[in-house]
This record gives sequence, structure tokens and C-alpha cells, in this order.
Amino acid sequence: MLMHTVLLTSLGLAWAGPTSTADRALFFAEGFEDAKSASRGWYDGSRFVLSDDAVVGKHAVQYHFPKGKLIPSDSSGVRHSIEPSEVVYLRFHLKLSPNWSWTNKPYGPHLLHFMTTENDKYHGPAASHLTLYIEPVNGKLRLATQDIQNKDAPHGLSQGPLKGGYNGRFFDSQDVLFDDGKWHCVEAMFKLNSLDMARDEPNRDGELRGWVDGKLVIERTDVVFRSTDFPKMKFNQFLMTPYFHHGVPHDQTLWIDELAVGAKRIGAANQPVDSPSP
Repeated sequence: MLMHTVLLTSLGLAWAGPTSTADRALFFAEGFEDAKSASRGWYDGSRFVLSDDAVVGKHAVQYHFPKGKLIPSDSSGVRHSIEPSEVVYLRFHLKLSPNWSWTNKPYGPHLLHFMTTENDKYHGPAASHLTLYIEPVNGKLRLATQDIQNKDAPHGLSQGPLKGGYNGRFFDSQDVLFDDGKWHCVEAMFKLNSLDMARDEPNRDGELRGWVDGKLVIERTDVVFRSTDFPKMKFNQFLMTPYFHHGVPHDQTLWIDELAVGAKRIGAANQPVDSPSP
């Protein structure tokens, strides 16, 4: 336990309890101090290109988009499995280059995701039984959902009707938050809704929240993430897959540092959460 506490302290994490299987606060943490991603559980991608501009430590992971490209030319998209859970918390630090341009569309760029036990470990995020999105869209923080693969499920789609082959629900911050070329701490949480199996209905009690630099900017406690078609659904996979719709208008770069995923709120690097959060 002492060794685990020392490790967390070095990563800038707030530790909230024992590491038992039943009550483990932290699923994994990544400081991007070296490029040996596979040795720390990352898969489906193997390239971490590191930058010397970091929040903690010496390095952060860099994603550079050449003009016209949809995906970065340096670091690859990657995935990380987590212990199956009905609630997940994410903490990461994000910086966008000063010349960053947006899609000026009502969607994208995509950045980080969670997927569930209802899909396999290599299933694509774009058409699943449930994919969650954490991303900056036109300067605002967006938390979003889609379940395109459920169009033929007994209870159908939970995340809105298909439009052009896609569906989704979007929860955006009110203010523009990513327009200054500086590091920002971004946090998100998702809790699956419960199910009334006797009535064969989902309860509208799913939760999602988003924080930027410690300020709560998104909060909903009435979300339906799943139907009774998926009573055993749990989050079990995290994805980091930057994707810029239609290609970037010019060279631009984003950086991510001090990323962590857990079952409780983690807090900013070197800034432990003072009180428990829901």
C-alpha cells in the first residue's frame, strides 16, 4: 500500500481508498514520460511522440495534424482496458496550439471515448452499442453519446434517431473554454442509468458531469444511456483517438498530459480534490 501511495503521489493523483477489486478508485494513470505505451496496457496503437511541454514531469503526448489531414501524423490512436464499472471518471490536461482552428460544424473534432462490455476490445467507436465522447467542439467542452448499433435491437436506439446514418445526444458547456493556447485540466464523469426490469423500462437517472480547471461546466442527472436490452452493460474500455472531420485547414497540434481514469473523481495533477464529489 505504501509503494502504491508513493506512485500515485508522483503522478499527481488524489487517492481515495484501498486497491481492492471491489472498491478501487484508480483504474490507470498515464503521465506520458516515455513512449513505451504497450508496457502500460495501451493497445491497438503503438506510437507516442512526446513533447517537452508538460504539466507534470518532462513530457506530454503530442498529436500533430498536417494541413488537410483527418488524423495525426505522429502519435497513433490507442486504447486501454479498464475494470468493468457502471461509473467512470476521467482526468486529463489538454493544450491546443495557438493557431488552432475548429471544424465550424456542429460536431468534432473527436478526441477521447469510453466503450462498454457490449462490444469487443477492437470494435470501432463510430457505431457501437454505446460510445461516450469527451471532446472540445468549437471551443466548448462536449460530452456526447451514440448507440448506432442498436437500431435493430428490441428496444431500439436510446441516443436519438438516426440522421444521415448517425445518432447522438450532445451536452455542451455554455462558454467557450479552449481558445487561449494554454493548458487546461478537463474532467468528466459518467454513471449508467438504472433499469426497471419488471416494467421493462430504463430509469432516467444516468449522470454525466464535466469540469474545466475545477469548475463544473456540464451536469445532467436524467440521462438514459442504455435500455433493458443491456442489463449487464458496464464501461470497460477507454480510447484516445483524435480525429478532425474534413481535415484541418492548416498545420495544428494538440497535447495531452497527466491522464487518469478511475471510479471516483481524481482531481487536477498536484491538486487533490478537497471533498468527495458525486
